[in-house]
Amino acid sequence: MPLVDLVMPKLGESIMEATILKWHKNPGDLIAEDETVLDIATDKVDSEVPSTTAGVLEQVFFATNDVVPIGAVIATIRVGATSAVTQSQPPATIAKEYEDAKMVEHIENIPFQPVATVQTNQNAALNNSNSIKFYSPLVLNIAQQEGMSMVDLEKIEGTGQDGRVSKRDIIAFIERRKSVENLPVSSGTTPLISTEDQPYFTPQIVPQIQPASSPQLYVGNVEVIEMDRMRKLIAKHMVDSKHISAHVTSFAECDVTNLVLWREKVKRDFEKREGEKITYTPIFIEAIVKCIKKYPLLSSSVEGEKIIIKKDLNIGMATALPSGNLIVPVIKNADQLNLSGLTKKVNGLANAARSGKLKPDDTTGGTFTLTNVGTFGTIMGTPIINQPQVAIMAVGAIKKRPMVLETPQGDSIAIRHMMYISLSYDHRIIDGALGSTFLNAVSKELENFDTNRTI
Repeated sequence: MPLVDLVMPKLGESIMEATILKWHKNPGDLIAEDETVLDIATDKVDSEVPSTTAGVLEQVFFATNDVVPIGAVIATIRVGATSAVTQSQPPATIAKEYEDAKMVEHIENIPFQPVATVQTNQNAALNNSNSIKFYSPLVLNIAQQEGMSMVDLEKIEGTGQDGRVSKRDIIAFIERRKSVENLPVSSGTTPLISTEDQPYFTPQIVPQIQPASSPQLYVGNVEVIEMDRMRKLIAKHMVDSKHISAHVTSFAECDVTNLVLWREKVKRDFEKREGEKITYTPIFIEAIVKCIKKYPLLSSSVEGEKIIIKKDLNIGMATALPSGNLIVPVIKNADQLNLSGLTKKVNGLANAARSGKLKPDDTTGGTFTLTNVGTFGTIMGTPIINQPQVAIMAVGAIKKRPMVLETPQGDSIAIRHMMYISLSYDHRIIDGALGSTFLNAVSKELENFDTNRTI
């Protein structure tokens, strides 16, 4: 009976790895074709991985919470079997063997090197015989980043398979070295560590080193809540965006009375005819798309010293989940949809997000983002750019206010539906003039909404 590999599926462009959340099947369990085997998560969405064939789950190669690259074999299935033929290798063991070979995405300016083989005959004091040591690309990259020599690497005692130096080993070595180097040495006293032909961390006097960080003590009546996985990812993305982009936010006040009156007039007939409720969001997206066509730099990204203008207008819309977290589904090719099409897309993606049914591709490829802070009663906001985009617009709550209207007969005061809109943009490529011009263009699109429009 043949074995079939179950691989980590491709989950959308730019997604290179996924985290295993839960195994629904254990080795020896029967599996039907398309039956869910495990749940996985990316920095975008959670997904299920179904079986590609019917049979018995023979082996699993990773444990819960392991991070696995796209395309890696995560399990094997014995086709046509009714019970497992061989014992599954413990996931933790396989994950540990794989740990050092994982792809490194965020180490900048360090070339990916092949696995190195080092003849350790340079230091007889550390090795009684000439043996071969293998170092993974990850270990070599970390060593290069920290300015370590091969002699330094040879001094690390590996805890991996066959004595290999793992990521954990080299990080512990670096932390110990920094701790010892930062210890104060009083004048006239014997150094803690000899510098003559002696490996690191064999001090003549063992110092008392305090832990790098001690548990935080909280005073008073407090509740400590651990961040969930999505909140940790959101926090990281927000901080990263602030470090990457030079944020500037501009504001505009918008009279949306015509828009509000038109929606009130058509919403019942539209829902009866289309089976969908028309909200303000698709109307805002339609105005944004029209203005991006006039100012295409708002739909772009920065790569080094190059500006990449995105011709496909894919508009992301920030959506609140029941947990309180946010996710940004993307309406692909929004410029090719009419208002009815936009309404159906907006409602469909919002419902899928709230019910946990978004697909990985539903959150990728965005070129501009809209967030409606007015949903929660806020009148304005200063949103953070969704990388690698260069701009994000926030719309506030629509409020009735007395406004001065200019008429041929003179000025008058009237009650109008007013809304603040704001645009955060990357000042590296979008100057204040362009940002403000674009924002004003969107405002005018909404203010001049045709109340006689049919849909």
